Amino acid sequence: MSKRKSSPISDNTNKRVKPAVEEDVEDENVSNGDQEDPLPNRQVVSAGIVESITLKNFMCHSHLGPFTFGSNVNFVVGNNGSGKSAVLTALIVALGGNAHATNRGLSLKGFVKEGESSADVSITLRNKGKDAYKPEVYGPAIIVDLRITRDGLRTYKLRSKSGQLVSTKKEELLSILDNFNIQVNNPVSVLTQEMSKYFLHSKGEGDKYKFFMKATQLEQMREDFTYIKTTKHITEDKVGQHSECLRDLKRKYLEKEDRYKNLASFDEMQTKLEELQKQMAWALVIEMEKELEPMREKLQSDRRSTEKYDEKVDEWKQEVLQRSIDANRRNLQTMESSRSNRLRRFGEHMPTLLNAIQEAHRKGQLKHKPRGPLGKTCLKDPELALSVEVCLKGQLQAFTCDNHEDERVLQGLMAKVFPTGRRPAIITSQFLPSVHDTRSRGVNHPEYPSVLQALEIEDPVVANCLIDQRGIESILLIKNRTEARRLMQGKNPPRNCNQAFSKEGDQIFNNRSYTAEQTRANYLSGDVEEEIRCVEILSCFSVCVCVCVCVCVCTAELKASYEKAEQEYKQHKEQINTVAEDADPIKVMLYSNSCQCLVISILENLTILLTSVAKATEICPERLEVRRTARSLDSEINRLKVKITTQQEQQGDREEVVRQYNEALENYKNMAQQMKNLTSFIKSLSNVMNHRLQVYAELLSARCKYYFDSMLAQRRYTGSMTFDHKNETLSISVQPGQGNKADLSDMRSLSGGERSFSTVCFVLSLWAITEAPFRCLDEFDVYMDMVNRRISMDMMLKVAAGQRFRQFIFLTPQSMSSLPESKNISILRLKDPDRGNNPQRSQDEDQ
Repeated sequence: MSKRKSSPISDNTNKRVKPAVEEDVEDENVSNGDQEDPLPNRQVVSAGIVESITLKNFMCHSHLGPFTFGSNVNFVVGNNGSGKSAVLTALIVALGGNAHATNRGLSLKGFVKEGESSADVSITLRNKGKDAYKPEVYGPAIIVDLRITRDGLRTYKLRSKSGQLVSTKKEELLSILDNFNIQVNNPVSVLTQEMSKYFLHSKGEGDKYKFFMKATQLEQMREDFTYIKTTKHITEDKVGQHSECLRDLKRKYLEKEDRYKNLASFDEMQTKLEELQKQMAWALVIEMEKELEPMREKLQSDRRSTEKYDEKVDEWKQEVLQRSIDANRRNLQTMESSRSNRLRRFGEHMPTLLNAIQEAHRKGQLKHKPRGPLGKTCLKDPELALSVEVCLKGQLQAFTCDNHEDERVLQGLMAKVFPTGRRPAIITSQFLPSVHDTRSRGVNHPEYPSVLQALEIEDPVVANCLIDQRGIESILLIKNRTEARRLMQGKNPPRNCNQAFSKEGDQIFNNRSYTAEQTRANYLSGDVEEEIRCVEILSCFSVCVCVCVCVCVCTAELKASYEKAEQEYKQHKEQINTVAEDADPIKVMLYSNSCQCLVISILENLTILLTSVAKATEICPERLEVRRTARSLDSEINRLKVKITTQQEQQGDREEVVRQYNEALENYKNMAQQMKNLTSFIKSLSNVMNHRLQVYAELLSARCKYYFDSMLAQRRYTGSMTFDHKNETLSISVQPGQGNKADLSDMRSLSGGERSFSTVCFVLSLWAITEAPFRCLDEFDVYMDMVNRRISMDMMLKVAAGQRFRQFIFLTPQSMSSLPESKNISILRLKDPDRGNNPQRSQDEDQ
């Protein structure tokens, strides 16, 4: 192996220096010869050139290499059979080429040396510069190791500069080749002897045209266009099929759109219904105000006509006050008596009712003794009295019976004990001997008890009744209202808990909460003295309320004062009811006087009016002036409700209708957009395909002609290239020496050397219009005489000198001793073959 170094190549080629053999195969720093480069602005491209190659058991060679190549010009010199073609064949096969492309065999297994199980090829590609492939992985070089088995299997190992294995996939090799633009199957990149004989030295104009098409990759472009046309036809068929699908999607979309639009009318009806309900609420208020106005006017008239009215009112005030005081005194007596008998908290007549139940059970009138009142139980924690009482409400005074016969007997007893007023509720449910098992559905919190856990219930009948009626096993009692809201309305509320109560009586759900109106426990409180103190305070407050109500009847600010009394009335409902009951006898006494009867009527109507105003304010906070009657509004509301119900049944769930509409709309839009894009793409593709191949063919053929003429002119030849793209022929005509253009003749009339020179010019013109990191020529000068070989060699060296960024590898049996000395030229001299070892394989190599 040798490498020749010399000064830059110039037009004067008379100076010849015999090459010297050197063992140093490394490239010198090309930066030292920048001034010698004919194209100083072009830098040496480091990515993709071949640095070295090694063969083992490949073809007829046990071991060749490693051969180190220079960055620019490389001559592989050796006699026939020395391995020149083996190196080129290994380069093609190792870089992804097939066996047919080498023209050395039909299958890969033919490249394995006889008697060996496998052949190995190792190629090092330079990986530097801006076009480097994954430099952070491979480093400055990529090592491609190929192994071919006797069965023809090909395996790759792609290694980094340090030898570390990176990949074994051929897809990675193809990515590397694409990145470096290496095309070993392209005759412009690698031109073998057989390829040269078939295309270049063939006398057929069609073969030259095929060579031009293959070298410029126009053949590949034409094949790609053929495939694209096939794909285009398939796409057009799919577009036609999808057109029917698009019509179906549009039909479905329009159907869903109709249902969606109907929702708008449904919303309009809902809005109208809400507006009518607001008008209805204030229409009732307006009608009641109109009914009350004549009564108020008559009252004012009567008051002006009589002076005794004030005296009667004063007497009535005193009577109401006295009766209120008497009622509060009775309440205090009841509370004081509950010191000794706790049942009186549930009503003055409760002990009498329980005695009557006991007597009836003793006489056999009851199958099972009723239980009650249900609130007759004890609390484990007295602080929870108000929360439990708010939770159970009226069930505290209720009774439970086992059957309906006992229920009728208990109703009869209650009718005797409670001749007037409200009676305790009765719950009929079969008595069971044991408490329900609530472990699977009850709440069990480590810190807070449920209502069931907070009560000390000895009777399982009472416990089962409260479980069935109120679900006390699923209600938590949490003293702190803030903690109750945090626990219930957090991300993970307690399992099996549907609500909770604070010690103030606030009711908390997982998405809402309510504040209790009741401020103290009436039945479950354990502090009787505190209860008595509260009743005394409220008694005095009740007296004030009564006086306020009476005075308001006699003043001009009747309405405003009564509203305040009404508010207090809501807060202290039981005390106001007591006052109302005490006032009833007085009302009867005043019926004798028409003026006093009118006052009572106004008071009653005003109470109803204030209730209506409160309800109307809840529905619509802002007062509405309504001209229509409540009757006509009610009739229209009923008709609208029927219409809404009918339409809702026809349309189904609103959210589902909206979801289906949005889904249908999205599907239709997506399909329509896809159809539009495909149609536009097909149209653009047709326009591009109709012109691109023709334009590229004409452009590349024009450039090829230009460079061909330039190459011929260096030997003062004249010639022409005629492309017939329609008939796919290429005619080359050359006139040696100076002559008339009319005297041009085709290459078949030229001598062998002249024809080889013209072929070299043709190849160099193709080099000028194509790109590749390296170019390989196998025995390019085989048919040339000494003169044409020298001229052709000078031309190629001149081209190579002007393309320091590209690598050139020339295979030749010539000694190349006359090459000029240059550091850009490397000569790899192969040893002569040992004919005695395998004469048959050596002969195959010579052929």
